[in-house]
Amino acid sequence: MLLPWSNREPDRNGQSDSGPALFSRRMSLLQGTMGLAAALALAGCAPPESEGVDAGALKPEEDTSHALDSPPPVVAGETLDGALLRRFYTRRDFEPVWTTRQAQAGAFKALVLRARDHGLDPELFHADLLRRMDTFPPDRRDLLLSHAVLTYAEALAFGAVPQSRRKDREALTPEPVDVAEVLDKALDGPDPAAVIEALAPQTPNYMALRQALQRLSAAGRPDRTDVRRLRVIEANLERQRWLPRVLPANRVWVNVPDQQLVLYRDDRPVFITRVVVGEATDRKQSPEFSTNIESALFNPPWVIPQDIVEADIRPLLKQDPLYLVKNKIVMLPNGDAEQAPGPQAGLGAVMFEMPNRFDVYLHDTPDKEVFSRGNRRLSNGCIRVHNPLQFAALLMDEPLDIINKNVAKGDTVRRSLAEPVPVFVLYHTAFAAGRDLEMRPDFYGRDEALWQRLQKRPQEQGTPSRGQVAAGTLRSAPVGEPARRPVPASSPASAAQRRV
Repeated sequence: MLLPWSNREPDRNGQSDSGPALFSRRMSLLQGTMGLAAALALAGCAPPESEGVDAGALKPEEDTSHALDSPPPVVAGETLDGALLRRFYTRRDFEPVWTTRQAQAGAFKALVLRARDHGLDPELFHADLLRRMDTFPPDRRDLLLSHAVLTYAEALAFGAVPQSRRKDREALTPEPVDVAEVLDKALDGPDPAAVIEALAPQTPNYMALRQALQRLSAAGRPDRTDVRRLRVIEANLERQRWLPRVLPANRVWVNVPDQQLVLYRDDRPVFITRVVVGEATDRKQSPEFSTNIESALFNPPWVIPQDIVEADIRPLLKQDPLYLVKNKIVMLPNGDAEQAPGPQAGLGAVMFEMPNRFDVYLHDTPDKEVFSRGNRRLSNGCIRVHNPLQFAALLMDEPLDIINKNVAKGDTVRRSLAEPVPVFVLYHTAFAAGRDLEMRPDFYGRDEALWQRLQKRPQEQGTPSRGQVAAGTLRSAPVGEPARRPVPASSPASAAQRRV
């Protein structure tokens, strides 16, 4: 049996035609044409008994020039992703998928309805409609279940919050996955549901968060504290889904809420140090992103961008007319300012160059005393590193004495790493620490906002305001200041403009 929108006629050899008319009929299925609306009652919510259609009465659409402008398909009031469904059904020759796969259909329905196991709202995947899908005509059931499974697969593969709904500073994305291709191939395997589940991260962090979620969910009626922790865990499960499924064995891991940097070699931590991160004000918060550390700039000058000059430098000048002279800063014609390199320069002895659109970098600082504070949210977004020269020695695989000699010369020198090292700047307020799940204060106030975006409908606020969620530990099963721009590689002595 072919789905009504196909309306194909076999030729005398038993083969279906594949010309422009067939393409047009197929396109009409998922692009809201009158043929599709008639077949699936996409435009309304008529009772099932009134939704039958004579497939032979459907006429092929010969003009597809406006196909991409057609409204998306709608089933029982739920708008579906026509492009996603089209990619999937093209692979299945636009035939029904689930009528001959009842066991698989049941397994997938149950899988989607258990989305809370991953901290996901089942209503994002039409849970209410799935529970009563047997009341729908076969064609609508087919589209509905396919869409539910595909969108659930997307949520596991790269997050339930699409790029279009993420904040500009939420710039982490895993490798792309064509979930239509994954589902198509999985249907012919022994356990298709397991293939879809495997799209979720399999890391210790993700598994520990899931276990903590299940334990709290099974503890009976949660109190306000449990509700807050559940939401924090669900928000952090989503952040885990934004990471690569296989993390680089050698990497730098900067968790902003933890105010700590970890260097991994062969997936083992070899260097851990404190960091200073961005202030809690919206303009100065450290973003979430990944890039590569490509080089180290020793004795870096600092070009202070105009917005920082206006916000920070000019008010200081009003208090002290000699501020520029005392700090070896000169004003530039374009409104920026430049500070000469030296022990008291804003970037300290070394800056680690890691191209990114936020102008956020790792660097030294002359203010060493700040690392003894518990609250190290003091920068304009950049990450100030404690023991930066030891960090440089490890990145370059050189003795610390050689690094110290590079600095002692006083010249601005760029040293490229033998191989770029991936660096991840994260905002994880809950993460695994051995057998425990560690929690950190949400001092940027991002957890609740992210959790709300994970819900089909807005919920009552369940977490306190920014900074009020205390750090803590849950028992689990085993498991930066002002801004600067990149320095051109061809001119190591040019001033660096960074957000510090």
